[in-house]
Amino acid sequence: MHKQRAIEISESPMMKNVSCQGTPVFIQHVNDDGTARIYPLDKPEQELTVSLESLIEY
Repeated sequence: MHKQRAIEISESPMMKNVSCQGTPVFIQHVNDDGTARIYPLDKPEQELTVSLESLIEY
């Protein structure tokens, strides 16, 4: 995913369909180093930092 699109999704009040390795996720924050702070929708306590390239909007 492109950095600008990830930022738009993270700042949007509307929920977008994004996945990481096949798991639906919520983007909390996009970092300057090309990573994002996310969590799986079904496990919000399981926060992860992942590469933007691993995020897919569907």
